Amino acid sequence: MIELDHGPEAFESVAKAYLPLLWRCARRLAWTGHEAEDLVQETCLKAFRAWHQFRPGTDARAWLVTILFNTARDWVRKTLRQPETLGLDELITLYQSDATEPALAATPEQAAGQAELGRLVRLALDDLSPEFRITVLLADVEGFTYKEIAKIMDCPIGTVMSRLHRARYLLRTTLQAVLED
Repeated sequence: MIELDHGPEAFESVAKAYLPLLWRCARRLAWTGHEAEDLVQETCLKAFRAWHQFRPGTDARAWLVTILFNTARDWVRKTLRQPETLGLDELITLYQSDATEPALAATPEQAAGQAELGRLVRLALDDLSPEFRITVLLADVEGFTYKEIAKIMDCPIGTVMSRLHRARYLLRTTLQAVLED
């Protein structure tokens, strides 16, 4: 946890320290890399504007992820109210940008297997509702505690535990069904 004063240099230091985390979370919340960039930029702008409200001694990491989560939730609500139509070029870009990163493996066969498994896990995650997906990503990928997730998502710890249990069950069920086929 980084504890600093309220000057612009302090904000810059905190933002730089947690930028990789924000980027990872945003990439999982957004459909494309461009949307993830916009989400991170909007989060940093909101955090900078609210920097005077940040209480030294509290967890800057959780504070920034909370802002990111709320910004993403607002963006989804706005998008649902005003659906966007995509042209052929945008659809092609969307599908190309969703390609998985190459996996590190000893053999090409292992790399292909890892890439395929990663793709299946990503598809299974995408099938989850946003509440389940975000909960499992914050807990299992980013390593947040139940208490931190509850604060980020503004819900009781019991709800976080329930969502995490249900999300893991749904992921396991989906992946088992795919692997059996």
